[in-house]
Amino acid sequence: MGRLETADKQSVHLVENEIQASIDQIFSCLERLEILSSKEPPNKRQNAKLRVDQLKYDVQHLQTALRNFQHRRHAREQQERQREELLSRTFTTNDSDTTIPMDESLQFNSSLQKIHHGVDDLILDGHNILDGLRNQRLTLKGTQKKILDIANMLGLSNTVMRLIEKRAFQDKYFMIGGMLVTLTVMFLVVHYLT
Repeated sequence: MGRLETADKQSVHLVENEIQASIDQIFSCLERLEILSSKEPPNKRQNAKLRVDQLKYDVQHLQTALRNFQHRRHAREQQERQREELLSRTFTTNDSDTTIPMDESLQFNSSLQKIHHGVDDLILDGHNILDGLRNQRLTLKGTQKKILDIANMLGLSNTVMRLIEKRAFQDKYFMIGGMLVTLTVMFLVVHYLT
């Protein structure tokens, strides 16, 4: 590892390859040694395995140190390449890369304005629909009162009158349900447009 630190740029790859080959050879020897340690007598087996594990740990430490050195070397080489590239670059005053693409931005802005106007139209239509429903409600209430007055004049029984009022109450639910369906459709259209 000391040779690796002091090696010049041309020979550093050779030294790294030598160290990696040595580490690989040590790993293969350690595997054989582990097999042999398992064949030791039981009273020596524990101690032999402990020594093999210690050797494995030391070799893994060397492998990590080699990888760290390679990583630092690659980072240093990349910084040197980037520095050389930056220093050798020639700058001009107005490259063609300084243009700003405006067409896409204008199209996007006009699309947003169209959507905004569409949503305003939908809200206005919903407002008009609700006003129409309010007017129909007043008309239907007046009609209901007239029908009840006519029914009283004709002498209809209280049971028939209660059935008519119950039906009027149920019709109110249909009208509210229709308004909710209209509002839901408007919401879905607005959500779809945005």
